Amino acid sequence: MSAPTGVVDEALVWLNDPLTWTEPGGVLDLTGEHLAMTAIAVAVASAVAIPVGAWLGHSGRGAGLVVWLTNASRAMPTLGIILLLAAGGLFGNSAAVIAAAFFAVPVLLVNTYEGVRGADPDARDAARGMGMSDGRILLQVELPLATTLVAAGLRTTIVQVVATIPLAALVGGGGLGQIIALGMGTQRYGEVLAGGVIVAVLCLAIDLVLAIGQRLATPAPLRSSAR
Repeated sequence: MSAPTGVVDEALVWLNDPLTWTEPGGVLDLTGEHLAMTAIAVAVASAVAIPVGAWLGHSGRGAGLVVWLTNASRAMPTLGIILLLAAGGLFGNSAAVIAAAFFAVPVLLVNTYEGVRGADPDARDAARGMGMSDGRILLQVELPLATTLVAAGLRTTIVQVVATIPLAALVGGGGLGQIIALGMGTQRYGEVLAGGVIVAVLCLAIDLVLAIGQRLATPAPLRSSAR
Protein backbone atom coordinates (compact mmCIF):
# COMPACT_ATOMS: atom_id res chain seq x y z
CA MET A 1 0.00 0.00 0.00
CA SER A 2 2.92 2.38 0.61
CA ALA A 3 4.08 2.46 -3.02
CA PRO A 4 0.75 3.59 -4.52
CA THR A 5 0.35 6.12 -1.72
CA GLY A 6 3.81 7.46 -2.46
CA VAL A 7 2.98 7.87 -6.14
CA VAL A 8 -0.21 9.75 -5.28
CA ASP A 9 1.66 11.99 -2.84
CA GLU A 10 4.32 12.68 -5.44
CA ALA A 11 1.62 13.55 -7.98
CA LEU A 12 -0.07 15.95 -5.55
CA VAL A 13 3.22 17.67 -4.75
CA TRP A 14 3.98 18.04 -8.45
CA LEU A 15 0.51 19.40 -9.23
CA ASN A 16 0.69 21.90 -6.35
CA ASP A 17 4.01 23.36 -7.45
CA PRO A 18 3.25 26.73 -9.16
CA LEU A 19 6.32 26.39 -11.39
CA THR A 20 4.89 23.17 -12.78
CA TRP A 21 2.14 25.24 -14.34
CA THR A 22 3.72 28.59 -15.19
CA GLU A 23 7.34 27.92 -16.19
CA PRO A 24 8.23 27.85 -19.91
CA GLY A 25 7.30 24.42 -21.17
CA GLY A 26 5.06 23.91 -18.13
CA VAL A 27 1.51 22.61 -18.00
CA LEU A 28 -0.08 25.78 -19.36
CA ASP A 29 2.26 25.95 -22.35
CA LEU A 30 1.85 22.25 -23.05
CA THR A 31 -1.93 22.51 -22.75
CA GLY A 32 -1.97 25.31 -25.32
CA GLU A 33 0.16 23.23 -27.68
CA HIS A 34 -2.06 20.21 -27.03
CA LEU A 35 -5.22 22.13 -27.90
CA ALA A 36 -3.63 23.65 -31.00
CA MET A 37 -2.70 20.19 -32.29
CA THR A 38 -6.22 18.99 -31.53
CA ALA A 39 -7.76 21.90 -33.41
CA ILE A 40 -5.62 21.29 -36.50
CA ALA A 41 -6.36 17.54 -36.53
CA VAL A 42 -10.12 18.07 -36.13
CA ALA A 43 -10.16 20.84 -38.76
CA VAL A 44 -8.36 18.63 -41.30
CA ALA A 45 -10.68 15.69 -40.56
CA SER A 46 -13.77 17.90 -40.76
CA ALA A 47 -12.70 19.39 -44.09
CA VAL A 48 -12.60 15.87 -45.54
CA ALA A 49 -15.29 13.95 -43.66
CA ILE A 50 -18.18 16.40 -43.42
CA PRO A 51 -18.46 17.33 -47.14
CA VAL A 52 -17.97 13.70 -48.22
CA GLY A 53 -20.43 12.37 -45.64
CA ALA A 54 -22.98 15.05 -46.51
CA TRP A 55 -22.84 14.39 -50.24
CA LEU A 56 -22.97 10.62 -49.79
CA GLY A 57 -25.92 10.99 -47.46
CA HIS A 58 -27.67 13.16 -50.05
CA SER A 59 -26.89 11.06 -53.12
CA GLY A 60 -26.44 7.57 -51.68
CA ARG A 61 -23.77 6.84 -54.30
CA GLY A 62 -21.13 4.42 -53.05
CA ALA A 63 -22.19 5.11 -49.49
CA GLY A 64 -22.16 1.49 -48.35
CA LEU A 65 -18.60 0.90 -49.52
CA VAL A 66 -17.24 4.15 -48.11
CA VAL A 67 -18.92 3.71 -44.74
CA TRP A 68 -17.60 0.13 -44.57
CA LEU A 69 -14.07 1.29 -45.37
CA THR A 70 -14.38 4.09 -42.82
CA ASN A 71 -15.50 1.70 -40.09
CA ALA A 72 -12.73 -0.71 -41.01
CA SER A 73 -10.17 2.07 -40.60
CA ARG A 74 -11.09 2.29 -36.93
CA ALA A 75 -9.41 -1.07 -36.43
CA MET A 76 -6.02 0.51 -37.18
CA PRO A 77 -4.59 1.86 -33.91
CA THR A 78 -3.51 5.49 -33.85
CA LEU A 79 -0.19 4.52 -32.29
CA GLY A 80 0.42 2.21 -35.23
CA ILE A 81 -0.18 5.06 -37.68
CA ILE A 82 2.18 7.34 -35.74
CA LEU A 83 4.91 4.71 -35.73
CA LEU A 84 4.43 4.06 -39.46
CA LEU A 85 4.79 7.77 -40.14
CA ALA A 86 7.89 7.88 -37.92
CA ALA A 87 9.35 4.94 -39.85
CA GLY A 88 8.80 6.99 -43.00
CA GLY A 89 10.73 9.89 -41.53
CA LEU A 90 7.86 12.01 -40.19
CA PHE A 91 8.23 12.77 -36.48
CA GLY A 92 6.90 15.18 -33.89
CA ASN A 93 3.66 17.12 -33.98
CA SER A 94 3.09 16.56 -37.69
CA ALA A 95 2.97 12.78 -37.32
CA ALA A 96 0.58 13.03 -34.36
CA VAL A 97 -1.74 15.50 -36.11
CA ILE A 98 -1.94 13.36 -39.27
CA ALA A 99 -2.61 10.20 -37.26
CA ALA A 100 -5.23 11.93 -35.10
CA ALA A 101 -6.94 13.37 -38.20
CA PHE A 102 -7.04 9.90 -39.76
CA PHE A 103 -8.51 8.60 -36.52
CA ALA A 104 -11.11 11.40 -36.45
CA VAL A 105 -12.50 10.93 -39.97
CA PRO A 106 -14.66 7.81 -39.38
CA VAL A 107 -16.91 9.22 -36.66
CA LEU A 108 -17.41 12.52 -38.48
CA LEU A 109 -18.11 10.90 -41.84
CA VAL A 110 -20.57 8.34 -40.52
CA ASN A 111 -22.44 10.81 -38.30
CA THR A 112 -22.75 13.32 -41.14
CA TYR A 113 -23.86 10.61 -43.55
CA GLU A 114 -26.48 9.27 -41.13
CA GLY A 115 -27.70 12.77 -40.27
CA VAL A 116 -28.20 13.83 -43.88
CA ARG A 117 -29.57 10.46 -44.95
CA GLY A 118 -32.08 10.54 -42.11
CA ALA A 119 -33.39 14.02 -42.89
CA ASP A 120 -37.18 14.30 -43.02
CA PRO A 121 -38.26 13.03 -46.46
CA ASP A 122 -41.25 15.38 -46.46
CA ALA A 123 -38.97 18.39 -46.03
CA ARG A 124 -36.75 17.10 -48.85
CA ASP A 125 -39.73 16.55 -51.16
CA ALA A 126 -41.14 19.97 -50.35
CA ALA A 127 -37.81 21.59 -51.23
CA ARG A 128 -37.74 19.72 -54.54
CA GLY A 129 -41.30 20.81 -55.22
CA MET A 130 -40.17 24.42 -54.78
CA GLY A 131 -37.58 23.90 -57.50
CA MET A 132 -34.52 23.91 -55.27
CA SER A 133 -31.34 22.39 -56.71
CA ASP A 134 -29.61 19.40 -55.11
CA GLY A 135 -26.94 21.68 -53.67
CA ARG A 136 -29.49 23.99 -52.07
CA ILE A 137 -31.47 21.07 -50.70
CA LEU A 138 -28.32 19.70 -49.10
CA LEU A 139 -27.15 23.02 -47.66
CA GLN A 140 -30.48 24.57 -46.70
CA VAL A 141 -32.61 21.57 -45.76
CA GLU A 142 -30.71 18.36 -45.08
CA LEU A 143 -27.63 19.70 -43.29
CA PRO A 144 -29.63 21.88 -40.87
CA LEU A 145 -31.78 18.84 -40.04
CA ALA A 146 -28.60 16.82 -39.53
CA THR A 147 -27.16 19.35 -37.06
CA THR A 148 -27.73 17.17 -34.01
CA LEU A 149 -25.82 14.16 -35.36
CA VAL A 150 -23.04 16.25 -36.91
CA ALA A 151 -22.55 18.13 -33.64
CA ALA A 152 -22.53 14.83 -31.73
CA GLY A 153 -19.88 13.51 -34.11
CA LEU A 154 -17.75 16.61 -33.61
CA ARG A 155 -18.09 16.35 -29.86
CA THR A 156 -17.04 12.71 -29.80
CA THR A 157 -14.22 13.34 -32.25
CA ILE A 158 -12.73 16.29 -30.38
CA VAL A 159 -12.68 14.43 -27.05
CA GLN A 160 -11.13 11.36 -28.70
CA VAL A 161 -8.44 13.46 -30.37
CA VAL A 162 -7.62 15.26 -27.10
CA ALA A 163 -7.15 11.83 -25.49
CA THR A 164 -5.04 10.61 -28.44
CA ILE A 165 -2.65 13.55 -28.91
CA PRO A 166 -0.47 12.53 -25.89
CA LEU A 167 0.91 9.76 -28.12
CA ALA A 168 2.80 12.50 -29.97
CA ALA A 169 5.42 12.44 -27.21
CA LEU A 170 6.47 8.95 -28.31
CA VAL A 171 7.82 10.37 -31.59
CA GLY A 172 9.24 13.63 -30.27
CA GLY A 173 6.04 15.65 -30.36
CA GLY A 174 4.68 18.16 -27.88
CA GLY A 175 1.53 18.48 -25.85
CA LEU A 176 0.66 17.05 -22.47
CA GLY A 177 2.06 13.66 -23.42
CA GLN A 178 5.50 15.10 -22.71
CA ILE A 179 4.70 15.06 -19.00
CA ILE A 180 3.85 11.37 -19.11
CA ALA A 181 6.82 10.48 -21.33
CA LEU A 182 9.27 12.42 -19.15
CA GLY A 183 7.90 10.80 -16.00
CA MET A 184 8.24 7.34 -17.52
CA GLY A 185 11.76 8.07 -18.72
CA THR A 186 12.90 9.30 -15.32
CA GLN A 187 10.80 6.77 -13.35
CA ARG A 188 8.94 9.57 -11.59
CA TYR A 189 5.61 7.80 -11.62
CA GLY A 190 3.87 10.50 -9.64
CA GLU A 191 4.50 12.79 -12.61
CA VAL A 192 3.08 10.12 -14.93
CA LEU A 193 -0.05 9.94 -12.79
CA ALA A 194 -0.34 13.72 -12.68
CA GLY A 195 -0.03 13.94 -16.47
CA GLY A 196 -2.74 11.32 -16.90
CA VAL A 197 -5.02 13.17 -14.51
CA ILE A 198 -4.50 16.46 -16.38
CA VAL A 199 -5.39 14.85 -19.71
CA ALA A 200 -8.47 13.18 -18.20
CA VAL A 201 -9.69 16.42 -16.60
CA LEU A 202 -9.09 18.29 -19.86
CA CYS A 203 -11.17 15.70 -21.74
CA LEU A 204 -14.01 15.98 -19.22
CA ALA A 205 -13.95 19.78 -19.28
CA ILE A 206 -13.98 19.91 -23.06
CA ASP A 207 -16.79 17.35 -23.24
CA LEU A 208 -18.88 19.49 -20.86
CA VAL A 209 -18.30 22.64 -22.91
CA LEU A 210 -19.08 20.80 -26.15
CA ALA A 211 -22.25 19.30 -24.65
CA ILE A 212 -23.49 22.82 -23.94
CA GLY A 213 -22.39 23.97 -27.41
CA GLN A 214 -24.11 20.98 -29.03
CA ARG A 215 -27.37 21.88 -27.33
CA LEU A 216 -27.09 25.52 -28.37
CA ALA A 217 -26.25 24.53 -31.96
CA THR A 218 -29.31 22.29 -32.22
CA PRO A 219 -32.36 24.13 -33.62
CA ALA A 220 -35.13 24.56 -31.04
CA PRO A 221 -37.65 22.31 -32.84
CA LEU A 222 -35.10 19.48 -32.91
CA ARG A 223 -34.39 19.95 -29.20
CA SER A 224 -38.11 19.56 -28.48
CA SER A 225 -38.37 16.39 -30.59
CA ALA A 226 -35.26 14.97 -28.86
CA ARG A 227 -36.92 15.47 -25.49
